[in-house]
Amino acid sequence: MDEKSIKIHFFDMDHTLINNDCDVSWKEFLVAEKIAPESDLELADKFFDDYNRGELDFDEFIRFQLNEFIGKTHEEMTEICRRHFLKIVKPKIYNSAIKRIQDLKKNGCEVYILTSTNTVIAESVAEFFGVDGLWGTELKIDENGKFDGKIDGIYAAQAGKVTKAEEFCRQRGVALSDMAYYGDSINDANILQAVGKAYAVNPSAALRELAEKNNWEILEFK
Repeated sequence: MDEKSIKIHFFDMDHTLINNDCDVSWKEFLVAEKIAPESDLELADKFFDDYNRGELDFDEFIRFQLNEFIGKTHEEMTEICRRHFLKIVKPKIYNSAIKRIQDLKKNGCEVYILTSTNTVIAESVAEFFGVDGLWGTELKIDENGKFDGKIDGIYAAQAGKVTKAEEFCRQRGVALSDMAYYGDSINDANILQAVGKAYAVNPSAALRELAEKNNWEILEFK
C-alpha cells in the first residue's frame, strides 16, 4: 500500500522507539532500588532470551513480572514507573523515532503505541511522545482498587497484538489494512503481516530476513 495513504500508525515500544527493553530494565531498576531481590536479574535475562527466540512462556513471565504490583494502587505504581522512565528509559529514546512521530503528526496522521509491555510501565513513554493512544497489556485491579498480579484480557504479544489492533479497528470502524505498524522483533511478525504497511525498525536477524522476503521497508532508528 502507498505510504501516503496510511493515516494510522502504530509503533512497538522497546527497541523501536527506545534503545531499551522495559521488561528487563524494569526488574534491574527494582533491584537497584531494593524493591525486588537481586536473584530476579538472572530470571529477567532468561525471560528476555526466551522472548528473543520466540519461546517465552507468557504465563510464567507475567507472574514474575507483576510480582511487585500486587497489593499496590495505580497511583503507587505510576510513581515508581515514572522514576524508572526518567532514570532508565528517557536517556535511551531514539531521536529518529522522535522525528518520525513529529513528521507523521505534522502530516495529519494518528500515532499510537501498541506494545506487549503493561500500560502502567508504558504510560510515561506514551506521554513523552504525545501519541494519540496507548494499547498494551492491561492489568487487573481488585475490589480494593489494588493490582492483583494478573492481566486484564489478553497479553498483547505476538498474535495478541493483532487482537488488540482488531479491537481498535472495531472501535474506529477501520480495517487493519488502513494502518501501519513499526516493529523490531520476530515477535512482531503477526501484526506486521496483518497491516497495510509494515516497517521493520532496527530489526533482529530473524525479522530482517522476513522483512526482505516480504519487501517490507527497513528503517534504522538512532
